[in-house]
Amino acid sequence: MKIGILSRGPKLYSTMRLVEEAKAAGHEVEIIDPTKCYMNIASGKPIVHYKKKNLDYFDAVIPRIGASITFYGTAVLRQFEMGGSFAVNESVAISRSRDKLRSLQIMSKHGLGMPVTGFAHSTRMTGDLIKMVGGAPCIIKMLEGTQGKGVVLAESNKAAEGVIDLLRGLNAHFLVQEFIKEAGGADIRCFVVGDKVIASMMRQGAEGEYRSNLHLGGSAKKVSITPAERAAAMKAAKVMGLNVAGVDILRSKRGPLIMEVNSSPGLEGIEKYTDKNVASSIIKFIEKAVADKKTNKTKGKG
Repeated sequence: MKIGILSRGPKLYSTMRLVEEAKAAGHEVEIIDPTKCYMNIASGKPIVHYKKKNLDYFDAVIPRIGASITFYGTAVLRQFEMGGSFAVNESVAISRSRDKLRSLQIMSKHGLGMPVTGFAHSTRMTGDLIKMVGGAPCIIKMLEGTQGKGVVLAESNKAAEGVIDLLRGLNAHFLVQEFIKEAGGADIRCFVVGDKVIASMMRQGAEGEYRSNLHLGGSAKKVSITPAERAAAMKAAKVMGLNVAGVDILRSKRGPLIMEVNSSPGLEGIEKYTDKNVASSIIKFIEKAVADKKTNKTKGKG
């Protein structure tokens, strides 16, 4: 099988591990920088061009598309999909998950537990918006933020109003979210592949830090999740249309609350702290999906 990995970082841990496991399973694998791809939209057969050659031979494509290139990266991935390559996560699902507001609305529609979240445009609604999420302390998140950036904990209503006024002055879009105090600055990252949670870890923010991101100094450890947490993670990935996802969950008094669904979750932390070969699980998922696709195609011809 021929596998393409869409990644701008060939030396990143996640990319290298996927290459390693794909080769170990006997597959041909190539790393493609999506920003260096170009496409002829009007061609009869959708093809991606890269370094003066046509990339029309991949059985499957693994998108490792960073948030900063979501628009162009998903356009390239869409071209591969139109050409018949199996996408581990489809372009529409990635776009959906990268839109924080849209993803929360989708999960709300499907009855998934989430922190109470407010969104408004008019400055006249600021007071009621803060009140709606239970008042201070509350979390204010920029819609474009990633990896804990653009997230502020406002410890008083006055502080929240000040941050909101500042963001509105910058014409930035943001969410105001309930602060889950009982989570204690920790969350659970559930790694979903296919229809299973294959690994899970608890991430704990550094002392005095309400964000649990590891690159901000947080720590992590393997954790056993409850049946409710497992079901929530699997449902969240499914409603977002993702085959591979990192689902971040907060433990609250009212059960598991979905904080975010990541369409390009890193492998380093989850493999290190759980001793699970996550990269191999992804390759095995691809093998089965491509085989099923070929079988269905053959049946269709019959």
